[in-house]
Amino acid sequence: MFVLLAPFCISNSRKVVISVKGALDGIRILDASRVLAGPFCSMILGDLGAEVIKIEHFESGDETRGWGPPFVNGESAYYLCANRNKQSMTLNLKSEEGKEIFSKLAATSDIVVQNFKSGTLEKMGLGYPQLKANNPGLIFASITGFGSTGPYKDLPGYDFIIQAMSGLMSITGEPDGNPVKVGVAIADVLTGLYTCIGILGALQHRNTTGQGQEIDISLMDCQVSSLINVASNYLCSGVVPKRMGNRHPNITPYQVFKVKDGDLVIAVGNDQQFKRFAAALGRPELAEMEEFIHNEQRLQNTDILIAICEELLSKKTKKEWKEVLDAAGIPNGPINTVAEMFEDPQIKAREMIVGMEHPLIDNLQLTGSPLKLSATPVTMRRHPPLFGEHTEALLESIGYNSDEISNLKQNKII
Repeated sequence: MFVLLAPFCISNSRKVVISVKGALDGIRILDASRVLAGPFCSMILGDLGAEVIKIEHFESGDETRGWGPPFVNGESAYYLCANRNKQSMTLNLKSEEGKEIFSKLAATSDIVVQNFKSGTLEKMGLGYPQLKANNPGLIFASITGFGSTGPYKDLPGYDFIIQAMSGLMSITGEPDGNPVKVGVAIADVLTGLYTCIGILGALQHRNTTGQGQEIDISLMDCQVSSLINVASNYLCSGVVPKRMGNRHPNITPYQVFKVKDGDLVIAVGNDQQFKRFAAALGRPELAEMEEFIHNEQRLQNTDILIAICEELLSKKTKKEWKEVLDAAGIPNGPINTVAEMFEDPQIKAREMIVGMEHPLIDNLQLTGSPLKLSATPVTMRRHPPLFGEHTEALLESIGYNSDEISNLKQNKII
């Protein structure tokens, strides 16, 4: 039995032992994915209480184990970010014995998550049609770059390529600059979240029908869906969206402003907020002027308005303006570095840093979960596993004895 550790803040290092079961307690996930989208998805489900078995290549493991620096005592920070609450099992899926082991595990699992190229597992005899024969309730989530249909279905898909092809990079960056990617692998992250949603929906369907299903998720589809209002603006107007830097295509003032000692983000979302913003600037009459009275007029005259705002905002510091704007109920915030963000009292209060025990790393710190469930809180039960850490125990759990496990090692099956 594993002790369930509640998240704790880096500031006081408190640990609380709890016995509450997670929302997905009793659900087993066989995770044959690697890198980010799939592992991020299965980690979230693991945080929610699911048992996650991470299948890794018997020689090289998940590629992110080698993605660094930084490394901490040989463990990649990249790998650590998406693999807690899992067990690691090495397996040679090209061997018949490896396929048999995978099939046995799938027969006792609720969910398979995989991100091989389209059709790869089917060719191995490990696709959804083959596995559901022994497990009709199996939910089989396939993550690919472009999906299982269409002219690009056989192409590899990487986050950077998807950001480019989806249109995201064309709207990201300064108007007179080059297109740029988002600072994190956002297509992978969003795909992991969409896959979680699909899996939870499929679990509910299974609860009512007893039947599993296959989930076909692509990075491209997820990123296109996530263009939201920008995509809708184009579909409704036919006007191709352009890069606007830190401005908003539909709202103003809503951008970064230079103040006396640096930069401050200010987001005025509606007419009432603009009235309060104008008053906070000491120019309440701006909100009554015909060219600024409604958001539509402000957008038409945005350059004039922004010039006025910049001149007024330049007179005070970030701290001074934050106090004024907070008092007026105007959304605003500094542009923090990652280090500054982790020192923010709100981040600490929300326990967005968690500590875990690890066999190689003293005081391992990881990003916490944003999921705050009152009855079934997320738990940090397992450190990101060492390569193949649980292979033998998992084989024993499905009936293999020590001699058989030794033979599997000698034959390079595990």
